[in-house]
Amino acid sequence: MIDLYYWPTPNGWKITIMLEETGLPYVVRPVNIGRGEQFTPEFLKIGPNNRMPAIVDTDPPGGGPPLSIFESGAILLYLAETTGQLMPQDLRGRYEVTQWLMWQMAGLGPMLGQTHHFRQYAPEKIPYAIDRYTNEANRLYGVMNTRLADWPFLARDYSIADVACWPWILPYQLQGQDLEEFPNVKRWFEIIRERPAVQRGLAVGQELRQAAMDDEAKKVLFGQRARQ
Repeated sequence: MIDLYYWPTPNGWKITIMLEETGLPYVVRPVNIGRGEQFTPEFLKIGPNNRMPAIVDTDPPGGGPPLSIFESGAILLYLAETTGQLMPQDLRGRYEVTQWLMWQMAGLGPMLGQTHHFRQYAPEKIPYAIDRYTNEANRLYGVMNTRLADWPFLARDYSIADVACWPWILPYQLQGQDLEEFPNVKRWFEIIRERPAVQRGLAVGQELRQAAMDDEAKKVLFGQRARQ
């Protein structure tokens, strides 16, 4: 059984989609990031970066005590390895998937996150920051569009690379992007959106998204410093 420490955000959706794709049984443990629940001692034992998602596999392969994993990319790799799904078994295929997963973790997610912040949440509109990150988002969409001109998915076949990237493209309009500019991304996006497991994963905890992004939540999310 997988205990999933979760909030419905792009990084959270990666894991619910993956769990639905693989059919693994899981229990959702909500972590209200707008109220600081990611800083509780209990959560920090499994997510020391005070970010969700994180998982605890209560019955890991090979036995032994429960295994906790944080960072969404590491979780995807673990679930792919333990189930044998959405990750090629050959060396070249594995690293084709891995490099696109790392691309998402190091580039697509952080840059689109900054795009959202300065376009939606910053207390003042800073034109330079908005332009900087909106343009970088556009560049990254272009990287995907070029890749997807030759293959239906980022690593040829549907994989955890697509699972990692797709939720970040979901709010493309809020990022100031137009999918008509990127026809290959649009095709890929729509194909994945129709997958039943993706739809189920996206629906997990939708009621939690009703929590308002009020001043308290913004202070928690955007004013974090080291807590000794």
